[in-house]
Parts: sequence; C-alpha cells; structure tokens
Amino acid sequence: MRQATLDRKTNETSISVALILEGHGKADVKTGVGFLDHMLELFCYHGNFDLALRCQGDTQVDDHHSVEDIGIALGLAFSQALGDKAGIARYGNFLLPMDEALVLCAVDLSGRDALGYQVSIPTEKVGAFDTQLVQEFMLAFARNAKAAIHFHQLSGVNSHHIIEAMFKGLGRCMGQAVAPDVSRAGRIPSSKGTL
Repeated sequence: MRQATLDRKTNETSISVALILEGHGKADVKTGVGFLDHMLELFCYHGNFDLALRCQGDTQVDDHHSVEDIGIALGLAFSQALGDKAGIARYGNFLLPMDEALVLCAVDLSGRDALGYQVSIPTEKVGAFDTQLVQEFMLAFARNAKAAIHFHQLSGVNSHHIIEAMFKGLGRCMGQAVAPDVSRAGRIPSSKGTL
C-alpha cells in the first residue's frame, strides 16, 4: 500500500498529514479554513484517496499561510507516497462540469513542477475564503508534488462552482495519474528512465 505521513512546522503553521493512495475517498480534514476543508474532502472523494490532515495556523492574520502550507504538505505527501513512480500511469486529465462551470484539468507527474492557470474567478471571496488563495494552493501543491498541473476554465460564472470543479477535477486527474499501469509494471514511465 502506497502511503505517506509527515509533519511540517513553521513559525506560521503546524501541519500533520497521513495519506493513503489506495483509499476509499475518506477525508478527515481540519485546517481551520472551512472552505478548504470542503474542497479537500471533494478532492479525496473523487481521487479515491484517504487523507487525515490537521493544521494549526495563524488565521488571525489571514488564511494565506495555512492554505499555502497545506498545499506544500499535501504535495510532499504525494511525492513521498509515490517514491520512484515505477509502474504508475503518470498522466491524468478530466473535463469536469459543475453546473454552469466547466473546467479542464490535466496532470503530469513528471518530476518537474509547473502550473498552468487559465482560470478567472469572478469574486474576491466565497464566504470568508479569499479566492486568490486557490492559485496559491495549486502552485504550492504542484511544486511539492513535482507535477505539471494545468487548469483551463471553459465556462463558469459562480465562484464556488468554478473552484469546486477545479478540486474535483484535480482529484480525478491525480487518481488517474497515480494508478498502476499494468503495461508498465515496475518500469519508470519515462524514456529517460527517471522521473
């Protein structure tokens, strides 16, 4: 079973993560940022990952440090759980409709980090959540999972729907990318021989 546990502490946040890639879509998440809890639950459900995550952050300042550092910690957990990435599919892509919103997500677990972010979220807030932090989370996750991740919004006017489509789509893509590829059992999915 591929899994990872880690603790990450800074002067701004204290985070613990336990991730199981072959899970059942169960998330036990308490970040101190309610909207992010909901998005991570959706990510896990659609990726079929089991995740236990706790964060104590300086949310009295704002949610930025917590959201970014959770992206870092979750990316590191995926990188740890995947090891040398032998036998995985490597790629995933999904076009996810969420009511009027339509978002394409694509992932390459290439060992190189990049974020393509063609998304326009129309409001500054969803409830108390600062929508700028979605990009911060995705960038932190991509850098630390060592993945190229692309989002392309085709439609959408409701901020909640757009962001929800992104997290669900990322869950689906990561689920595809980390899945075993029987045609490459035990082999690194790169002509270079390493990722």
